[in-house]
Amino acid sequence: MRIVIAAVMLAITTYMAWGRAPGASADVSVAGGAPTAQVGQDHSTAAGLPTTTPIKHLVVIFQENVSFDHYFGTYPNALNPSGEPAFTARGNTPAVNGLTPELLSSNPNSAQPFRLDRVQALTCDQSHTYPAEQQAEDNGAMDKFVEFTEGTATKPNQYCPNGIVMGYYDGNTVTALWNYAQHFSMSDNAFGTVFGPSTPGALSLAAADTAGVLCGPTVSVYNSPGVCSATTAPGAGTSTGTLFKDTDPYYDDCSSGGTTNKSNTVAISAPNIGNLLDSGNITWGWFEGGFDNCKAKHPLVAVDQLLGIDPATDNVTFGDYSPHHNPFQYYASTANPHHLPPTSDAMIGQTDQANHLYDLSRFWTAADAGNLPAVSFLKAPGYQDGHAASSDPLDEQEFIVDTINHLMSLPSWQSTAVIVEYDDSDGWYDHVRAPIVNHSDTTLDFGCGSTTDGAPARCGYGPRLPYLVISPYARDNVVDHTLVDQTSTMRFIEDNWLHGQRLSSESFDSRAGAITQMFDFTHPSGRRLFLDPQTGTILPDSGAFEVDFSSNVPAQGMVYFGSGPGCTGLVEVATRDAGSGTTNHRVLVMGNDLPGSVGDNGIVPGTTYWYETVTTAQSTGQEIDNNHGKCYSVTIPKD
Repeated sequence: MRIVIAAVMLAITTYMAWGRAPGASADVSVAGGAPTAQVGQDHSTAAGLPTTTPIKHLVVIFQENVSFDHYFGTYPNALNPSGEPAFTARGNTPAVNGLTPELLSSNPNSAQPFRLDRVQALTCDQSHTYPAEQQAEDNGAMDKFVEFTEGTATKPNQYCPNGIVMGYYDGNTVTALWNYAQHFSMSDNAFGTVFGPSTPGALSLAAADTAGVLCGPTVSVYNSPGVCSATTAPGAGTSTGTLFKDTDPYYDDCSSGGTTNKSNTVAISAPNIGNLLDSGNITWGWFEGGFDNCKAKHPLVAVDQLLGIDPATDNVTFGDYSPHHNPFQYYASTANPHHLPPTSDAMIGQTDQANHLYDLSRFWTAADAGNLPAVSFLKAPGYQDGHAASSDPLDEQEFIVDTINHLMSLPSWQSTAVIVEYDDSDGWYDHVRAPIVNHSDTTLDFGCGSTTDGAPARCGYGPRLPYLVISPYARDNVVDHTLVDQTSTMRFIEDNWLHGQRLSSESFDSRAGAITQMFDFTHPSGRRLFLDPQTGTILPDSGAFEVDFSSNVPAQGMVYFGSGPGCTGLVEVATRDAGSGTTNHRVLVMGNDLPGSVGDNGIVPGTTYWYETVTTAQSTGQEIDNNHGKCYSVTIPKD
């Protein structure tokens, strides 16, 4: 139980932008953009599950349509023009297999690579079909991107000059991802499991395979057994087809054709990772923006603000929810066709009518209640998923940073790993060809061998994609060169929670490279890196302060804060005890720990905050009675 301390507040140390007070911790940082009112304890089912590593929570942020060179081709060197967020690499930053001076000036493609500026964040979409991506690679010559994958503009304000497919961003636009790479681990040798667009990539993440199709249109399914019917459910017959094109899932009321016309949908019978997690009683969930309201839309907020457009009046909007981005809706065993909510908040991650598929908001409902599932897949609303033409790097950055800032403010962060990866390359230029580990010789394939391994139309590996691991256990400032693919995430899940079980001998997880070399499980750092969601820059050490206190119970110290006046409305903040251990406690309070709206940019100088301090035993999460009405105040100096 929580016990009111015997002696409260011995000292408050305030850190301002120009320096730290004596004795200040060297890793003090100020959070911004994260919600408040966090919990003080991880009491989730996942925390007690046996794992082979210290990771109890895996959060996969699955973004859209980016090649490695498109975001990291010149890493860690940014142009740093005036007026844009600057990026300067740490001195010991390792090199990536990126765009060399020769590739930048004497590229074999018909257009040369060029830097996309921050004001060019919104571009047209590129062609990224299964055949086109293979044709662009031209049997490894990597010289036909302009001819086969270049796109054209479809809406206003899209930057789309000739040769756009060769464009790349640097650390002045994708600043947050470059900063995460600086302080955690990144792979420069990660690839799409197969060639093709979003749906094959999503299926690779969830099922490590694109085969096993029961029904679907021939324009999307190779060797289709026939089209799906709204009146006759797909049976357990021959599942000969392979999906190679974006097509909505059969088991989703929001798919094309709704509930009455299923002729343009696909149903699949193969097992997926959700089945294995259910069999192992492992909590999990797919959380997607717009799942509760699949008609919800948003403008490109960050781009609008950059271009001087009021997002509230922008009538160019994009749907939050995309059925063909939700891989678990293709399988009857893991579908939630009617988008039913969980029967209670406590059931998030468990098996009930929601069947593990939720709106993105329910992820935070669970996380903030200390009930984070073991495995969580996060899909941003469409305007923030990074997909060219319907999203952009700046709106994407706000989603990624807000998500990671929030996760880092939770007590569960100490046993959490975040993977940021992508579903496909969008057809953007990348100079590295993957090894072909699975051959396919069909009319859809170009340069993928003269034989077919297993089900046809599964040529892979496909294009190179970004892949980052962010965790207290991630190695610091490491670029890993181990060959991995989208199913390497599944392999980690299987190895950590499922005793190395694989879906099948033919599924790609059976051959996936491991990502464990991106971790250091013996030397956890405990580090958190709070970034500005709009600029992606590291937030300064201005506005964090410590509360030192003692108690008669040796346990982790926690602090309740509120804007007052008085003791009403206090909330428990996400803090870590940095004290001497037994009865002396030092709690660092960050800006995002304090009550306020989502997007809070830190502690406000000149503001008075009210707090109480308590200790919490590790075994329970019982609330105290507002410290019996006794609390204290602190005013943050203005300068």
